[in-house]
Amino acid sequence: MTFIWAVILFGLLIFFHELGHFILAKLVGVKVMKFSLGFGPKILGKKVGETEYLLSAIPLGGYVKPLGEEPGEEISEEDKPRAFNNQTVWKRASIVLAGPVFNLVLAYIIFVVFLSTDFPVAIPKLDSITTTLESVMEDSPAMKAGLVKDDTIVSINGESVRDWNEMADIFSRNPGKELVLQVRRGEELLPVKIVPEPTKVKNEQGEETTIGRIGISKKFNAKVIKSDSIFSAPFKAVQAVYEWCVLTLDVVVRLFAGTVSAKQIGGPILIVDAAAKAASVGVFTYFNFIAIISINLAILNLLPVPVLDGGHVMFFIIEAIRGKPISEKVMVAANKVGMTLLLLLIFFVLYNDTVRVIVPWFQKTVIP
Repeated sequence: MTFIWAVILFGLLIFFHELGHFILAKLVGVKVMKFSLGFGPKILGKKVGETEYLLSAIPLGGYVKPLGEEPGEEISEEDKPRAFNNQTVWKRASIVLAGPVFNLVLAYIIFVVFLSTDFPVAIPKLDSITTTLESVMEDSPAMKAGLVKDDTIVSINGESVRDWNEMADIFSRNPGKELVLQVRRGEELLPVKIVPEPTKVKNEQGEETTIGRIGISKKFNAKVIKSDSIFSAPFKAVQAVYEWCVLTLDVVVRLFAGTVSAKQIGGPILIVDAAAKAASVGVFTYFNFIAIISINLAILNLLPVPVLDGGHVMFFIIEAIRGKPISEKVMVAANKVGMTLLLLLIFFVLYNDTVRVIVPWFQKTVIP
């Protein structure tokens, strides 16, 4: 079932993204040669009119191929007015922007359905992921070590921790082992020694395993958006999408500033794992997860990095200011830099995925 939930998730995200490019290209009169879900070798394909619709082998993406997108492409005189590279800047920019916009549309549709059926949309506040303690349980390792409400755990065994999940994972992996914390209390930094209490729990496979717990809870502050009626749901859904966009941008800024740990960035493996977990909870949680991922995809695609949609828009803006296109040589060099950055990010998120999903699974299921 994990595979099915993942296919539905990626299929919806890719379909809406590419549908945006496709519809805007058609609206502004650009000829679309191909519309593909997936990359790589063709599995299925059918030509309808002037467009070939494809299902390709690698499901982690998709593409729309308009006529004249590639440099040096041969175009007949009859088709030149409909070539992508012969369109005005605003038409090309609108085609590129439509992909991320349609990802926001997908989230909007999901939120409208939720709000119309009395399901609220919650937008967490960033202080919910910090390492500040909301409470300390009686007789817990945390209380015995002297931790109190509003303490902030800064580091564990000399390694800085910047968000709750990263910190909780360290405690979980070290049952019965002494850890040295650095704790901020007001203006003071205090050293604290603590031993996570070994606790028996069942993992996702229903097997008993031992993890470490210290008896603390975190703050969870969230803005909850509700709809009074089915008529107000479309307007409240706009607010929900906007609030999630603001939160996502804030997280991106904090990642670059180093105030949120980059270890929490996940890739396709983590998304597949999270999708399966969300689906196991229920339909609402699963589609809420899809909406959030869709908004994240839209925002990240709009970053001004060459090869991303935001990078293309950046080039169009420069072209509009200069009054002429950027030279092909500069474009090629910029795209190489962008692709290098993208590949580094892919390797990084796959490393994170391996550490957080594959290694624990391997240890639980393969190592006796």
